[in-house]
Amino acid sequence: MPEIPAEATINDDDTASAGQRPDDLPEEPRRYRSLIREFFELALIVVLIFGGTRLFFLPYQVDGASMTPYLADGERLFVNRTAYAHFDLNELINIIPGESRSGSNEIYPFDPPQRGDVIVLTPPVASDEPYVKRIIGLPGETISFREGLVFIDGEPLTEPYIEGAITECRHGPWCVVTVPDDSVFVLGDNRTNSADSRSFGPVKESSIIGKAVFSNWPLDKIGPIRHPDYGEPNL
Repeated sequence: MPEIPAEATINDDDTASAGQRPDDLPEEPRRYRSLIREFFELALIVVLIFGGTRLFFLPYQVDGASMTPYLADGERLFVNRTAYAHFDLNELINIIPGESRSGSNEIYPFDPPQRGDVIVLTPPVASDEPYVKRIIGLPGETISFREGLVFIDGEPLTEPYIEGAITECRHGPWCVVTVPDDSVFVLGDNRTNSADSRSFGPVKESSIIGKAVFSNWPLDKIGPIRHPDYGEPNL
């Protein structure tokens, strides 16, 4: 009888026919596979960063001269969409059984609108584009104009960013107005060439798209949008 060998010899061709593990692939395919994986990982990171950034910041380009000299026509800004995010604490508490609080208690995790903030807003007039203006009057304040100046509750407002420009309001319905609780009074820095609250009245806070926080173009204007110093604590 023929002898049956105790051990069988397996050659390299048998290994290939049985299939190779990924780690046994030649060096070149492994390198391509690694590069493809890194590319998709980088693309995913870019998409996540871009999407997350757009949740909070919106690019905006100034259109027109209503904010000169502080902001120029064509200047590009980053606008913080969540700057004035807030919630009604009473509404949250009323979720608890047995609680029934009346009125509202608005909480701002950051800051409420402040005088001097540059904002982008949806104007209460027919317009294809949002407006960029500066907040001048706050809820409960009475705004008036005389002698080329803005007055807040009877006190003149010093505005260094308009470089001494004359501010007039020509006998319109909004030349003397008390700002409602849910609104702000806005003006353009170019007081002789700006459609603002002098013509359309206070703007509801819900119409504010966001607060301009950074200028990113042109190169000589790159930097944060600085808040003006009004001098007096109440102004």
